Amino acid sequence: MKRIFNIFFRRNAVRSVSTTIEMVRILNVAEKNDAAKSIADVMSRGHYRKREGFSKFNKIYEFESSILDHQNCTMTFTSVSGHLLALEFPIQYRKWMSCSPVELFNVPVEKYCPKDYEDIKRTLENEIRGCQKLVIWTDCDREGENIGFEVIQVCRAVKPNIQVYRARFSEITPHAIANAARNLVRPDQLVSDAVDVRIELDLRIGAAFTRFQTLRLKKVFPEALAEQLISYGSCQFPTLGFVVERYKQVQAFVPEPFWKLKVTHLCDDVKAEFVWKRNRLFNHLACFVLYHHCIENPVATVVDVNSKSKNKWRPVALDTVEMEKLVSRKLHINAKETMRVAEKLYTQGFISYPRTETNIFPKDLDLVPLVTEQARDPNWGEFAQQVLQQGPHPRNGNKTDNAHPPIHPLKYTNQLQGNEQRIYEFIVRHFLACCSQDAQGHETVVEIDVAAERMVAGETSPPSLLTEADLIALMEKHGIGTDATHAEHIETIKSRMYVGLRPDGRFVPGHLGMGLVEGYDQMGYEMSKPHLRAELEADLKAISEGRKQKNDVLVQQVQKYKDVFIEACRQALKLDEALSQYLGQAQTYTPHPAPTASVVKPCPHCGHNLTLRTKKNGKGYYIGCSNYPECRHALWLPDFVLEADVDSEICPTCQPGPVHLLRFRFRPGSVPPTIPNNFTGCVGGCDEMLSETLGITRSLGTYNRVAGNTNNSVHRGTGCGTGTPNARSLSTIPNPTVFATSQTPPADRNNQRARGNPAGRIPLGLMDANAQNRERGQQGSAARSTMAPDSTIVCSCGHNARLFTVRKEGPNTGRQFYGCGMPQKVCTFFLWADEQETGRQGHAGSNIAQLNNVPPTSMQAGEEVQCNCGLAARRLTVQKDGPNKGKEFYGCSKPRAEGCGFFQWACNVQDNRFTGSSSFPGQGRGPGTGGLTGQKRKLSSTSEATPAARRPRRCGLCGVEGSRCRSFKADMTMLSHV
Repeated sequence: MKRIFNIFFRRNAVRSVSTTIEMVRILNVAEKNDAAKSIADVMSRGHYRKREGFSKFNKIYEFESSILDHQNCTMTFTSVSGHLLALEFPIQYRKWMSCSPVELFNVPVEKYCPKDYEDIKRTLENEIRGCQKLVIWTDCDREGENIGFEVIQVCRAVKPNIQVYRARFSEITPHAIANAARNLVRPDQLVSDAVDVRIELDLRIGAAFTRFQTLRLKKVFPEALAEQLISYGSCQFPTLGFVVERYKQVQAFVPEPFWKLKVTHLCDDVKAEFVWKRNRLFNHLACFVLYHHCIENPVATVVDVNSKSKNKWRPVALDTVEMEKLVSRKLHINAKETMRVAEKLYTQGFISYPRTETNIFPKDLDLVPLVTEQARDPNWGEFAQQVLQQGPHPRNGNKTDNAHPPIHPLKYTNQLQGNEQRIYEFIVRHFLACCSQDAQGHETVVEIDVAAERMVAGETSPPSLLTEADLIALMEKHGIGTDATHAEHIETIKSRMYVGLRPDGRFVPGHLGMGLVEGYDQMGYEMSKPHLRAELEADLKAISEGRKQKNDVLVQQVQKYKDVFIEACRQALKLDEALSQYLGQAQTYTPHPAPTASVVKPCPHCGHNLTLRTKKNGKGYYIGCSNYPECRHALWLPDFVLEADVDSEICPTCQPGPVHLLRFRFRPGSVPPTIPNNFTGCVGGCDEMLSETLGITRSLGTYNRVAGNTNNSVHRGTGCGTGTPNARSLSTIPNPTVFATSQTPPADRNNQRARGNPAGRIPLGLMDANAQNRERGQQGSAARSTMAPDSTIVCSCGHNARLFTVRKEGPNTGRQFYGCGMPQKVCTFFLWADEQETGRQGHAGSNIAQLNNVPPTSMQAGEEVQCNCGLAARRLTVQKDGPNKGKEFYGCSKPRAEGCGFFQWACNVQDNRFTGSSSFPGQGRGPGTGGLTGQKRKLSSTSEATPAARRPRRCGLCGVEGSRCRSFKADMTMLSHV
C-alpha cells in the first residue's frame, strides 16, 4: 500500500511540474484603466480577478486564457495613463535664465518618467519580471503606438529579451477583441518614430519661442503682461492666424449697396418667392427704371412649369473631424468636451474608437446587428426598423487611415445623462441616417413674367467670423494638427487669451493675439500662416510610411525653425511696435545675456558634453558637464579670464573629439608674454602652457603622449593655440611628473621686479587658491629662504592680502591665513600665514632637478643661456602693454612655429647662485617647470641652495600632517610660484 501511494505521489508531482512549466504568464498593457478593465472583462467573460498595483488609479486584472498558441496561460492586464515618459531638457537647461533660448534648438534632450507616473512604472517593472511575453493594447493611432514603445522601453530595461506583440483593434467588442488576440503583430517602429520627432520639435520650438516672448514682452509691457505666459506652438500659432485673418477680412470689408426686384405669391397659406434672373444691380437708376416698367404692366404670366423628383443625400460615415464640427454646430458643445465624452463612451464600450480619419465602412463589417441594437429605443427605434427592412446601405466617403472604421454605436443604452447622452444620440442618429436611403422629394419650378414687381434695396455683407466648426475645417484643410489634436490647439489659444468667444459662439482675436501675429508678419516670416507646420505634418506622415528618415527630418526642421528664431530675435523691435498699438507704450528693454552653454568637448567621465558656461554671478566662466548633477566633472577658469567663447575650429590633435578651440581674452599682465591677451587655444591638453596657466589637470584635458618616451629628454608637440592669425603656439606633451618652478631667493628680491611688482610685494595671485594648496601638499626638502620681514603678500587680483583667523571648529581653529584684500572677495586667493616662508619658496636647486629629471645647475658670469633646442637663446624685450612692458627675457632663437617655446626672465639669469627658472606660472614649454629645462653651456659643480630639514607633509586645506585631500592628485599637482 505504501509503495502504491509513493508511485501515485511521484506521478502527480511530475504532472504538477509539467503543468507549471507549460503555464505561460503574459503581461498586457492598455492605454487607460477603463480600457484594460473592459478588454479583460471581454476576454475573461466577466471572470477576472482584480488586485492592486503600485498606482491606485491603474488596477491589475488577471484571468486564464489561450493566446499565441498556448493552451493555458495567465493573462495579467494593467494600464498606463497616456504617455508614460516625457521629453525634457537636462536639469541645467530647465530654468528659463539658465541659457540663451536659441541654445534650446541644439542642447541634448532626455526621456524621463514624471513623478506622477512613477508608480505606474514600478507596476510594469514588477509585473514583467514574472512574465514571458508582453502584449501592447494601446490605441491604434500614432500616439498609441508611441505609448506602446514607452511601455516596451520600461519593460526591456528590466527584461531585455522579453517577446513583444501588438494587438490591433478599433472597438472593444467580443468579436474585435478576439480577432485582435488571434492576429497579434509586431509594433510599428516607424509610426512611433514620427511621434518622437513631433514631440522633440514641439519641445524645442515651443520652449525657445515661449521663453523669448515671455521674458521680453513682460519687461516691455509690464503693466499688461506682468503675469502672462506668452506661449508659442507651431500648431497653436497658425490656429490663431486663421482667427486673426478672418477678423481682419471682416474689419477691412467695405459694404456696397445693391438693388433687386422681388416677387412673392401667397396662396392657401403657402408662400412662394420668385428669384429675379438678374439677381441684383449695383446701379440704382437702372434698377429703378426696370421697376417702373413692371409697375406699368403688373400682370404676371406663367411662362413655364417644371416638376421633378429630388433626392437629398444621406450623410457620409462619421469621422473625428466631422463629428467635432457637427456637434459644435448642432449641439453647441466645444471640440474638447466632445472628444472627452467620446473617449469615455468608447472605453465603456458604447461607441467605436473616436479618433479616426476613416469615413468608409469596411465591407466585412456586419452592420445589421448594430442597427438591431437601436431598434428598441422609443425615439429612433421605428426609424431603425425601417433601415433594417430596407437593409443598411451606408454612404461612404473617400478617406481611410487603414486602422479604424468610422465612428458608430456598438450597443444600446438609455442610462446616460447630460452631454454623454446628447453625443451618444447624435452618433446613433448619424449612423442610422448614413445607413438609410436618400430622402425622396418633389420639386416644382415655376417661371413667370411679371410687371408687378417691387424693388428691394440691400448691401453686400462681410464674411462671418469663424465658429469652432469653421476653424476645425480650416485646420483640417491646411494640415494643422491631427484629428486628435484640433480641440487641444483651440483650447490653448483660448486659455492664453489670444482669442475670445462672442455670445454667438464666434471667435474674435484678443489684443495680445493680434499684436503677436502682426509683429511676426512685419518681420517677413508668416509664422501665423500654416505653411511651416503643414510641411512638418507631411514629413511626419512620410516617416510613418517609411519614405523619410527620422533623423533627417529632425535636423532639417530644427534648422528651419532655428533660422526663423534667430531672425525673430534680431527684429524683436517690430514685435514691440506691433503690440504697442494694443497694449500701450513699450518700455525700453535691454536683454540680459543668459549664461552661455556652448559645447567644448565630450566629458571623459560620462561621455556627455562639456560645455562652456557663465558662472551664476555672471563674473567668470567654467566648463561643466551637461549631465550634472549625475556627473560633477568641471573646470573653473581663473578670474583673469575676462572673456571666453567656443570657436568653430576643431583641434586636430586631441581625442576623443571633437574638441573645440576656445577664444580667450586675458587680463593684461596675467599670462606669460608668449600668450597674447587675445588668444585662441585648446583646453583638451595638447597646449601645455595654456593648461598650466589655466590650472587644467589631466582629469579634464585630453593628452596625447609620444610613443617610446623612455629617456628624460623633453618631448615637444604642436599645440592648438593662436594669438594672431597664421600663428600657433608650441606646447610640450605633458610629463607625468608634477608641475613645479623655482623661487627667486630673498637675497635678490629687491633687485628683481617679478611681473613688474614693486620691491617687497610678492605676487602670489599669479596662481589660484587650488594651485597654491597643491604646492603646499607637495613641499619636500628643497632649500627654503626666509621671506623678508617687510614683504607684502599680494592676492590674485593684485591687492594687498588680508590676514584672517580660522574660527570654525576643527584642526585649524585659531590658525591664521591670508585671503583677498578686497571687501567683496574678488578672487579666491588663500595662503596659510605660518607657511608663507616655506610655502612660497617652491622647490629650488636639487629638489627641482629631482622633480623634473634635470641635474641641478648654477650660473657663472659670462655664461650663455641655452634653450631646450640646445641653441643659444635670444634676448628679447616685452612689447605687449602691461606691467612687464620693457622687461627683457630669453626665448628660443628659432621661429615661433619651429621653436621649443623656451622662456626665461633675463633678470633671473644674472644671479649665478640659482638655476634658471621662470618667475611666472607655466612659462616655458618644458614638462612642468617653465624655462627650467633650458641648459647652460657651463655647469657649476655646486649650488648655494642648501636643502633644509624635511618637515612632515601637511595638507594645505585641512592642516593635518601626513594627509592629503582627495582633490589633490599626486601625479598632476601644480605648485604655485612667483
